[in-house]
Amino acid sequence: MGTNGSTMLKPLRQGLPPLDPSAVSNAASCALPARYEAVREARLFTRGTLDQWDVGDRFDDICLVVSELVTNALRHALPNDTCRGAEPHPAVRLHLMRWTERLVCAVRDPSHDTPVTRDADDFSAESGRGLFLVDSFSDSWGWHPLAGTLSGKVVWALFRLRTAE
Repeated sequence: MGTNGSTMLKPLRQGLPPLDPSAVSNAASCALPARYEAVREARLFTRGTLDQWDVGDRFDDICLVVSELVTNALRHALPNDTCRGAEPHPAVRLHLMRWTERLVCAVRDPSHDTPVTRDADDFSAESGRGLFLVDSFSDSWGWHPLAGTLSGKVVWALFRLRTAE
């Protein structure tokens, strides 16, 4: 279930200890160019990063969700001509943050538009299933508008991780 900016952090706390920003055990980030090939670059970056982190059986789910979030940012959050080689626009940025019991993928883009999920009845359409997949493979997701000198929004997905026993 996606959430808007006003309730962004609530799903990050569901059934888990509160997040302490200083307790991030691992973090990685990369800027992605405004072209569709960036989805492949995001997957390679994510796979390389997750290979170094212990994410257990969530590896494939995380990689799929990153692909969907980056694809959505490139397709819906940039001006129509951006990915066809027109004027340069602000890059999309991928962030991966890992705590002991959770991992968050966040994709920043320059749009202020709210992410919109497609109705489940319309699942047979050729496109528009990205947020349905994000919702299906992550434990929760949401978005938050950026403030201050940054313009746009962040769309994030949370994954609960199993702890070593």
